[in-house]
Amino acid sequence: MKPFDYIRADSPDQASDHAAQGGVFIAGGTNLLDLMKLEVMTPDALIDINRLDLNQIDETDDGGLRIGALVSNSDLANDTRVRRHWPVLSRALLAGASGQLRNKATTGGNLLQRTRCLYFYDRAMACNKREPGSGCAARDGFNRSLAVLGTSEHCIATHPSDMAVAMRALGAEVETLTREGETRRLTLDQLYRLPGDRPDIETVLAPGELITAVVLPAPVEGRQTYRKVRDRASYAFALVSVAGIVEMQDGRIARADLAFGGLAPKPWRDADVEAALQGEAPSDALFKKAADVLLRDAQGFGENDFKLPLARRTLVSVLEELTEARR
Repeated sequence: MKPFDYIRADSPDQASDHAAQGGVFIAGGTNLLDLMKLEVMTPDALIDINRLDLNQIDETDDGGLRIGALVSNSDLANDTRVRRHWPVLSRALLAGASGQLRNKATTGGNLLQRTRCLYFYDRAMACNKREPGSGCAARDGFNRSLAVLGTSEHCIATHPSDMAVAMRALGAEVETLTREGETRRLTLDQLYRLPGDRPDIETVLAPGELITAVVLPAPVEGRQTYRKVRDRASYAFALVSVAGIVEMQDGRIARADLAFGGLAPKPWRDADVEAALQGEAPSDALFKKAADVLLRDAQGFGENDFKLPLARRTLVSVLEELTEARR
């Protein structure tokens, strides 16, 4: 590990100022420290933000929740309000890591964790995300766990977060504080960038911009679930995951909110999939049509070709569960 300075921030403004000068925020460090040990990330300074007052879960005036960026994954998953009204989020968090990691990992850090692509972690291999312009060894390499949607010729890495998938389905927004002291609010779709020709730039956050909270809107009617397909039942990243919320009225789908993990460089949501379901009576044919819409632009790269039929089966199964339909 290369030498670095360590700074304890006493205020958000101080933290942002130090980070804008080349430092990196650290809270739980569950991903960052691994990357530093491998010298994939070599920040000049770590700015410890654990002293900041960002570890509360507060109810909003409209019936939602404001989740501080330093709230641990364990505390968020086990919050009574989350379990009762936003169970898809609790389930995603509990599926996301071991208990020890959940105790340390934070809400803000979970959103900003880096891909687990093997080539990103291996400094001997070409990776545009780690070293722009070096190439993407994953495209013709071992890409079993990598993306089939939203990719580019420069990168096929997947976003690893389970929590972010559930938050995308719930319509959560991220609050940030810029170095200039301004507050921004971004949807998750706005927060994350697709790789394009600069996969090393993963979000729209400016230098020194600090995530301070995530805001959940008021709960909606309907059944919620989180389905994660992985290689083993214990701690493992998703091959395919689906966060779903479906409201039924008079035997038809009144509302469907769906987000997908393990398929793309960011938590994936497709309004056309939801539109294909809305107003329709549940059926096997309808669910397969929704899967066709989801995967219309999907592309496998050899090892990960199996993700296309796996995503199809997983979506159909989740929709059967949420609509209580049986084939």
